[in-house]
Amino acid sequence: MITTETKGDITLLTITNATGASVTLSTLGAGIVAVNVPDAAGRMADVVLGYADPADYMADGPCAGKIPGRYANRIARGHFSIDGREYSLAINNGPNALHGGPTGFQNRIWAVESVGDNTVELSYHSADGEEGYPGNLTATATYTWTDDNVLRLHLHAVSDADTVVNLTNHAYFNLAGHNAGSVLDHVLQLNASGYLPTDDTLIPLGHVDPVAGTPMDFTAPKALGRDIKADFAALNYGKGYDNCYVIDGADGTLRVAAVLTDPVSGRKLTVATDQPGVQIYTGNWLAGCPANKAGRSYDDYDGVAIECQGYPDAPNRAAFPSQLLRADSAYDRDIEFRFTAE
Repeated sequence: MITTETKGDITLLTITNATGASVTLSTLGAGIVAVNVPDAAGRMADVVLGYADPADYMADGPCAGKIPGRYANRIARGHFSIDGREYSLAINNGPNALHGGPTGFQNRIWAVESVGDNTVELSYHSADGEEGYPGNLTATATYTWTDDNVLRLHLHAVSDADTVVNLTNHAYFNLAGHNAGSVLDHVLQLNASGYLPTDDTLIPLGHVDPVAGTPMDFTAPKALGRDIKADFAALNYGKGYDNCYVIDGADGTLRVAAVLTDPVSGRKLTVATDQPGVQIYTGNWLAGCPANKAGRSYDDYDGVAIECQGYPDAPNRAAFPSQLLRADSAYDRDIEFRFTAE
């Protein structure tokens, strides 16, 4: 069942499955603004961070729940080239371009293309030259919520000129409940034996480093907070985890990237994708965001984002998996969020 609610220019769409668990989506940034799922005792809680006022998602620093684009994450110095032609983007994160620019896809109202029994399709048309990117591009985000509490997101884009694309969802999760406080006791396991080291502006250096023997290692389940204060360059640069991990065996097919568990509630989130990387961001700069759904501002580390995506700065790194979208070809990526409790 899907119900809708209009708040000014924003439409909220809530998909409720046969068990009563639900997902609420917003046309602002094609965002996920709530996910209500049971714990091990069957008690429901909203496990996605979000704001009391739907309009507060506009231009928020955390990019909470939304789809950033045209290029999620960072492009060094806001510059890239395609076939020798150079393009310049707005600089909005230190010396770099972040999440497609100051407005990006995340701060646009997406159109509702279709609504089914448990599926919502949203679209956004990005004009040639918007934020400096070439090509008229149309992006669609199709969300499906199943009776076994799986949220599937299919991302699709086409362009009439060669361009670069990197789409993801930027939801922050707290499996104890969105207002439960720090997630640093949540346990994370990643299907990733390597990560992308960066400079101090979080631009990759161009190679993959092994996680073994470092605080970046989540190949075995580990509390997010166990090593977060370690004196290690990647953690010092971001005040916590804000790093792209290389998914082991990524070959364009759906595979598990991450498993997040709350040991108190028993809720578990399993994230699968066909993307090559997953950015783990422990909400290191959440303090000061707009009032949340409980009426207070979140604190740093109150949520963790698990952003399945292409590598940051891939347009400038020939060795990275390409994020080039040729004219009249298609960009298609999938992300699956599976919620269980035990």
